[in-house]
Amino acid sequence: MIRHRPFGSGHPYAETEDQRVPARPLDGEPVELRVRAAPGVTSVVCEWVTDGGPPVELPLTRAGSPGAEASGGDGGHLAAAQARATRAAAGAWAVSTPALEAGRRYSYRFRAADGRGGIRTGRWFHVTAARWSGGGGKLVVRGRDRVVPGSVRWLADGDGPLRVRFALELGREAHVVGFGERFDAVDQRGRTLDAVVFEQYKSQGAHGRTYLPMPFALVVDAGATWGFRIDTSRRTWYDVGASESDRIVVEAEVGRNAELAVDLYDEGTPAGVLRRFLDDAGRAEELPAWVFRLWASGNEWNTQAMVMAEMDRHREHGVPVGAVVIEAWSDETTFTAFRGAEYEPSEEPHRLADYTFPADGPWPDPKGMVDELHERGIKVLLWQIPLQKTRPHPRHQAAVDARQLVERGYGVKEADGRPYRNRGWWFPLALMPDLSSPEVRDWWTAKRAYLVAEVGVDGFKTDGGEHAWGHDLRYADGRRGADGNNLFPVHYARAFGDLLRRHGKAPVTFSRAGFAGSQPHGAYWAGDEDSTWEAFRASIRAGITASACGVVYWGWDLAGFSGDVPGAELYLRAAGAAAFMPIMQYHSEFNHHREPLRDRTPWNVAERTGDERVVPVFRRLAELRERLVPYLAEQAGRALDGPPLMRGLFFDHPDDPAVWRYPLQFKLGDALLVAPVTDPDVSEMTVYLPGGDWVDVWTGRPLRGGREVVLAAPLDRPPVVCTAAHWPGLSPVFTT
Repeated sequence: MIRHRPFGSGHPYAETEDQRVPARPLDGEPVELRVRAAPGVTSVVCEWVTDGGPPVELPLTRAGSPGAEASGGDGGHLAAAQARATRAAAGAWAVSTPALEAGRRYSYRFRAADGRGGIRTGRWFHVTAARWSGGGGKLVVRGRDRVVPGSVRWLADGDGPLRVRFALELGREAHVVGFGERFDAVDQRGRTLDAVVFEQYKSQGAHGRTYLPMPFALVVDAGATWGFRIDTSRRTWYDVGASESDRIVVEAEVGRNAELAVDLYDEGTPAGVLRRFLDDAGRAEELPAWVFRLWASGNEWNTQAMVMAEMDRHREHGVPVGAVVIEAWSDETTFTAFRGAEYEPSEEPHRLADYTFPADGPWPDPKGMVDELHERGIKVLLWQIPLQKTRPHPRHQAAVDARQLVERGYGVKEADGRPYRNRGWWFPLALMPDLSSPEVRDWWTAKRAYLVAEVGVDGFKTDGGEHAWGHDLRYADGRRGADGNNLFPVHYARAFGDLLRRHGKAPVTFSRAGFAGSQPHGAYWAGDEDSTWEAFRASIRAGITASACGVVYWGWDLAGFSGDVPGAELYLRAAGAAAFMPIMQYHSEFNHHREPLRDRTPWNVAERTGDERVVPVFRRLAELRERLVPYLAEQAGRALDGPPLMRGLFFDHPDDPAVWRYPLQFKLGDALLVAPVTDPDVSEMTVYLPGGDWVDVWTGRPLRGGREVVLAAPLDRPPVVCTAAHWPGLSPVFTT
């Protein structure tokens, strides 16, 4: 009849219609108390008690607008969430309390009446006001102390410390890069941001949110580069010279032990600072060379016939492909069985022999398909999600898996011990396996072992990972939500990497979510984006910033995956850029097989746009990519303990102030400098060349560095130059 959750859904950026706002009030401010009531409720009253005194009645009024959690939905899997939030708002009530005072304790509960004389009284809730002060905890600084004297402040309420805030020195000419994968800017100076794992679903650059945050940054100064890491898995916030130009203000949640450590790295160069950070966070593991070939994917390739038809089209058009990512392969309830397979449910992991694949079914012979693809030189990855669906009510094998998860206590738990049910908009109310536990990781992946050991798949697209909402969840490793949620995607990718290793395969996972500690676990892509020029630019920023934090194997859905197919120019410009990124792949969103198709295959884009250039230009770029594979593999090996494979120009030229005027230019390994064309109607580009001798890879023309040059930019030849020293070895790649 009445629902009130002081912290709402745990959504890190939005309030709900049934929470306390703010959830943790400050000294001297009131709070708004919100409840959700059944449609028949005619009045709601809050009983408000201060320091155990007599209750004061505060009548609630009906709220008139939906909670902010509904905002940002624009179709896709957010549409249903938007509708749910609107319905929930219809039963929302709210009241503002008097101002709270630090040092006092407040209790409250709600009483609701319906039109038939019934009265329902809820349970008691408790709250205290927090205050900032100069003491109350311990800030441990490891390395050269750059903390501004007197800047350390602690926030505590009646139960203990909550946060710490401090400032770091920021030089007048310094640039700040990092904080994980960032879509809005390469240099974060002058901006505010936070670090919490979150699924924004498109337009990440506009919102400043990311799937892959890290509490780490490089401070690239004219004198010497330094960096810092906040040694925590809790949420952190940063004011990077936005409020005070000479300071980076850091704010971090702390545990009740009131201690936070900060690592300061004074190594003088971006590569040196990154190396020190990776000593602490973990560095990438070398992956096989095939990951550098073209990856093909479409969410509507949901039958064996469709997958093979698209691979046939690659062969017919002469477009080399190295891997196919099959998203829509499973029954979508277990994510372990091919859709249409016939089998008996089992408490134990299935073997391939347990399944019968009807000849007229969607996947008549999965192993035969994988074997044939392998004969063609194409690797196979299957899609995964780290949830156990419960809607609709699970049946057959899904019921067995859900029961095991609950009965064995294998799920992430609420504070009261109940299984956590996904509060997010994607697969709502699904159970979430607690992958912080090695036992649970082994149990979860054993159900999928036959896919590797017998079917022969080569990797997994480890999608999702952002589903843990709530500061008070419980994990098997002893963490709570506040310090465990950000680590969930790290455990998730590790689990599938270990599965692949156990069966003699390289740990090729393809994730979008992560945190510090994700670097050793496979490859990453930039998540969901529209097919727009702005999303193209945002994705390049994401690649440069993720790489600056030690992510070696990174890619994106070239030209975007959502909405109508991109125009021919955008598609080919994006393909030209992706040909010079660590992972080159195309992908498209599910569109219910409506015509016209939205596949991002070059032939579908050509058909939809009517542009005959698409297929031949894409073919030339894919052929070039094939010739680049040995260089990429060699440079990736060097990047494990050196500068990133894809890196901003500041890595190799930190003392050149001009490189910051060209934030979308990047190096690919030691030799190549890439200037993506990210605007329409461009036939030539002004490119900045740092000091040194360079060569235009398309013409072989020598170029002197330390200046801007104008380079031709036809659709099939994105502006790329090579260091003169490396040109003899790389010239055959471009002149073949």
